[in-house]
Amino acid sequence: MTENDNPITATFIPSLSYDDPMAAIEWLERAFGFTRRLVVPGPDGTVLHSELSFGNGVVMIGSTKPDEKRLSPNHLGGCNQVLSAYVADPEAHYKRAIEAGAKIIRELRTEEYGARGFMCEDPEGHIWYFGDYVPGAHWE
Repeated sequence: MTENDNPITATFIPSLSYDDPMAAIEWLERAFGFTRRLVVPGPDGTVLHSELSFGNGVVMIGSTKPDEKRLSPNHLGGCNQVLSAYVADPEAHYKRAIEAGAKIIRELRTEEYGARGFMCEDPEGHIWYFGDYVPGAHWE
């Protein structure tokens, strides 16, 4: 497969670790609208690898691997990154996330740079920002 044949257009593809990756996958589908592409099960209910689509982006979800220092934020007392995703309708996405039980960290608002969005936490502590911001668009 050449780079031009690759159906994934995202440059970065984050990989997140969860203690209960199958529950996380189901929750991300329900709360945020991700689409399951692939799940590779491992022993004892673990997930070796998975891929979820969101728009033209992909995120990979897997089981925690302490020997590789891949832990759920549950074990860290916090999270050191925020995953950001574009949504055309931040209000509708905000309502969907709340209905699924997302913990809102920053309420839906219009940002200083003009975008509208919100920040929330998933059940294991990964932090997500959803908004209508398109990086670089304000420079054109």
